[in-house]
Amino acid sequence: MELLCVSLLLQMVLMSTAARGPPRVSERVAHRQSVRLGRTMKLPCPVEGDPPPLIMWTKDNRNIHSGWTRFRVLQHALRIKEVETEDAGTYICKATNGFGSVNVNYTLIIIDDASSRGGAGASNGDSEHAPELAGKLVRPRFTQPSKMRKRVIARPVGSSVRLKCTASGYPRPDIVWLKDSRPLADEEGEEGKKKRWTLSLKNLTPEHSGKYTCHVSNRAGEINATYKVEVIQRTNSKPILTGTHPVNTTVDYGGTTSFQCKVRSDVKPVIQWLKRVEPGDENKFNSTIEVGDHRFVVLPTGEVWSRPDGSYLNKLLITRAKEEDAGMYICLGANTMGYSFRSAYLTVLPDLKPQNNAVPTATSPSLPWPVIIGIPAGVAFILGTALLWFCQSKRTCSSSSTSSSALPAPQRLPATNRDRVCPAAPSQPASGDKDCLSYEDYIAHKQLLLAQGGAGLAPKVYPKIYTDIHTHTHSHVDGKVHQHQHIHYQC
Repeated sequence: MELLCVSLLLQMVLMSTAARGPPRVSERVAHRQSVRLGRTMKLPCPVEGDPPPLIMWTKDNRNIHSGWTRFRVLQHALRIKEVETEDAGTYICKATNGFGSVNVNYTLIIIDDASSRGGAGASNGDSEHAPELAGKLVRPRFTQPSKMRKRVIARPVGSSVRLKCTASGYPRPDIVWLKDSRPLADEEGEEGKKKRWTLSLKNLTPEHSGKYTCHVSNRAGEINATYKVEVIQRTNSKPILTGTHPVNTTVDYGGTTSFQCKVRSDVKPVIQWLKRVEPGDENKFNSTIEVGDHRFVVLPTGEVWSRPDGSYLNKLLITRAKEEDAGMYICLGANTMGYSFRSAYLTVLPDLKPQNNAVPTATSPSLPWPVIIGIPAGVAFILGTALLWFCQSKRTCSSSSTSSSALPAPQRLPATNRDRVCPAAPSQPASGDKDCLSYEDYIAHKQLLLAQGGAGLAPKVYPKIYTDIHTHTHSHVDGKVHQHQHIHYQC
């Protein structure tokens, strides 16, 4: 039996290890891939293994990472958006796990219709797209209009800019870049690198200012798009606050508002917000600065954003506005050459809620939660106890009256004589109402006497005791009426 268990365990181990191993290619792939310029390309990597392998892509022996903005490494593929001529080359998908690795190689060919239209070589490399070439003519159109909305661009000297005119059509349209309605000169084309659909201008100088037009055309038609580029000359001067901000603002009590400040500077400035301290409030702040006849407190400042036009923007956010937030605020922009500032006032409207809910807001927060919960619970407990005691008392009274009424008719007192009983003891003859007791007290007294009298005798057990009470009335000659009662116990 032990040998059988060992053999089964060994078979299970062998089966589990047999399934594990180095990665392997799960299906055949075409190692030679071609794509038209500007299209999106997807290179598959059909590998599998146990444990699952780690996928890594390289192009011409360079690792592809997140910095390659048009490249996206998927779970089993590599996607390239808007392929360019420079994307042609050798791509390798390398899959690795603890047992080994496997490579899937590709050679990517970029087809440029503009350069292959007159040559015979284009037909050889583009044979798989023959069905598309037999289609109807399609006018050019811009495929990414959202990236072309801003047509006026301002940049400081030494910065860069990219102008896009991505388009499609059939046959594949041509694109020509013009500056001020003239084709770009060769020297400008060297400084501004021209890709298929993008013109990149680097190290801008004032001479780069002008209107740049992309002219896209094919046999079906043509389209144009014009950008205005303004290169701002850097000057060694103090910052300038542009626009109208900050402006006077009014906010509700407890509301949220903000001030913003836009500063133009040759270098990144320091933007700081200050609030004027009202007379008498100096002790409320740890530190203040004195400017002229007033004192100011320095407020925390958020991030300074750089804008495409060369300016810098900063915002001051005020949340849950209170009365002490009202006052004068100053935006201060400074660099090594000096500073500029502009002021605005914040008005906080009065809070109307305390007037409407004066009583609840004044009393409820002063009591802790245990007291608020405990008081109603204690009152409910006391009322419940009192009600229970009252019901128990009524039940006792009703039970005693029921027991007396449950006696047989000969054993019950008449209604007129049931309340009071005059004992007819030999030692104490009846003498009127002076020695009368209540019926319940009388019964208790007799039981006590019986217990005391028979203390020396052996105790007896009586299954039932019946009490017979009757009344005798005697009339005398002198007109007096004498009345007494007899009580009999029958065992």
